[in-house]
Amino acid sequence: MSVITLGVADLTRSKRFYVDGFGWTPVFENEEIAFYQMNGFVLGTWLKPALEADMQRGGLASPGAFALAHNVATQAAVQPLIDRLANAGGRVLRAADAPAHGGFRGYVADPDDHAWEIAWNPAWPIDAQGHVTFGN
Repeated sequence: MSVITLGVADLTRSKRFYVDGFGWTPVFENEEIAFYQMNGFVLGTWLKPALEADMQRGGLASPGAFALAHNVATQAAVQPLIDRLANAGGRVLRAADAPAHGGFRGYVADPDDHAWEIAWNPAWPIDAQGHVTFGN
């Protein structure tokens, strides 16, 4: 995987969520798309009509049956990030709590209803570059 592209209705509103909420800076943007350099891939937010035209596939549904995830280094960092994302135009889907399988997580939807899990998992280390390693 090299790029994940999310269809959005309003690029300015979407950028507020990703820039003010997550603190990410676009590496490229124009009037219909913004790209963010992630750890080993690129996240794109593209106006939905332009994405549909590029794919030659109309009627893209939202929300989808998927969740994107953003892991943080400590349990204490989960809820403050969810709160910051909500203040940047997101909507809390599930407040942070401890699931039976371990760790700590909550969910927030971006302004276009794409679900993000904000999680801490003590078995999944995060290196200095921010890369998560699947652990046992």
